[in-house]
Amino acid sequence: MTFTLRLLLSYFHDGLLTNFSQMKNAPNTSLIHGEIADYYLDYNGILISYSKNIKRTIANIAANIELVKSITQNKKVPLLIYLSKSPIPSRETQKFATTQLPLVYTAMAMVAKPGLAQLIMTLLFKFKAPPIPMKNFTNDNEAKAWLNQYL
Repeated sequence: MTFTLRLLLSYFHDGLLTNFSQMKNAPNTSLIHGEIADYYLDYNGILISYSKNIKRTIANIAANIELVKSITQNKKVPLLIYLSKSPIPSRETQKFATTQLPLVYTAMAMVAKPGLAQLIMTLLFKFKAPPIPMKNFTNDNEAKAWLNQYL
């Protein structure tokens, strides 16, 4: 990986700061706690994820995939993820995660504060298409509206 791309990835991860005060749980729904994220499945069938600030590894991503499958009863669903600042995973972990996404998700909407995160996401996806439809948002209502087409 070139120095420029590593620098961009570093800025990308540093720029993913979530405003947790805007997060809302579905009525009468408890969060399901995982190592790398907490989840709930909303009444429309969209999986909501609150990312945690933990380094992703092949082991914890594999465990997380099993958690997601148990929540969704092995059905592929759209994911709305509230991103948080987290350490950059290894190249092997990134490759593994990329192969796992289409096994559990139909699409992914990422919610983060505006700014550098959107620029970096655009740059990264310009060079290599994501394995599932992905879009970055600053507003979770817009993210949910976009995900509805993937239900």
